[in-house]
Amino acid sequence: MKLPENGLIGKFESAIRDALQNVPGLIITPLETLGNLRDSGVDFTFQVTGPSVKRFLVIEVKTRGEPRQAREAVNQLLRYQLQAEGAYGVLVAPYISLRAAEICKAEGIGYLDLSGNCRLSFDGVFIEREGKPNKFAEKRDLRTLYSPKATRVLRVLFSDPARFWKVEKVAGTADVSLGLVSNVKKLLRDREWLREEKRGFALRRPLELLKEWSENYSFRQNEAKDYYSLKSPGEIETALAESCVEQGVEYGLALFSAAVRMAPAVRYERVFAYLEGPVDDVARTLGLKGVATGPNVTLLSPYDVGVFFDAKDYDGIRTVSPIQTYLDLVNYKGRGGEAAAAILKEVIEPLW
Repeated sequence: MKLPENGLIGKFESAIRDALQNVPGLIITPLETLGNLRDSGVDFTFQVTGPSVKRFLVIEVKTRGEPRQAREAVNQLLRYQLQAEGAYGVLVAPYISLRAAEICKAEGIGYLDLSGNCRLSFDGVFIEREGKPNKFAEKRDLRTLYSPKATRVLRVLFSDPARFWKVEKVAGTADVSLGLVSNVKKLLRDREWLREEKRGFALRRPLELLKEWSENYSFRQNEAKDYYSLKSPGEIETALAESCVEQGVEYGLALFSAAVRMAPAVRYERVFAYLEGPVDDVARTLGLKGVATGPNVTLLSPYDVGVFFDAKDYDGIRTVSPIQTYLDLVNYKGRGGEAAAAILKEVIEPLW
């Protein structure tokens, strides 16, 4: 019997008992072996008996519940079900993602995790709990996938979603190491967010990736300085663009200042822009006054130069990319979510 070396077996056994304990008349008995599955590598099994119920729960343990691992487990459990009459396959993991749960449902396989999600359906027994957050978030993986340099890789892939890339080309375009690209590629593969062919790899289900990225991003990662000006937003933005070009400063209008150019229905009263280098120099040139309250201009020093990747030009004024604009706005207070939704629908999704 192949048991993981992470001490989770006892917790999974208890979780299965807890999930079934409220079903009247069920008797749950651990089994050492199960007929034809004696040497198959099953992690552990239960016999479940009761009124009109006689099943053998065949449990496959995974330390991660991402789609790729779930698909492997489901295929194994389907084989177990063919080998042993009365077997019902169940995938267990610390956390099973929504996509992994869908894979299990589609094949009639049960699942249960230690975060409180489960679906068990056999012989009139039906237990389902969904939407519980991940208590075992693999922060190391998330930090790797959404670290500043790793997001440069994501930006490259999002810039041309239909294109198939080679690792070397992505690394050169994103200005990162080959090892980092390979690591990001592995994490995306585990989530089944990649299409892979001989000609390279491309994004798959980009909306799911963008959603998870947005959940792990805040524009407050950037250093922000607030100012006030008597000029209108349009006048400030034009003057800022001209000043940056004259001084050789890389810039990009951001948040609402960018969104209004991509989806004109967006309304705003506050200018946002990313600047590379000392923002105070540009602020002085524009005659902006630093304020602690009531600003109508916010200049941002980016957390990474990747924010300028795939910048756009609108009548001679640069904005950051639609992806960066969406990320900055989606969790922003006020009407940020509304503006982000407009960018997604009118600009980003048509490219996909």
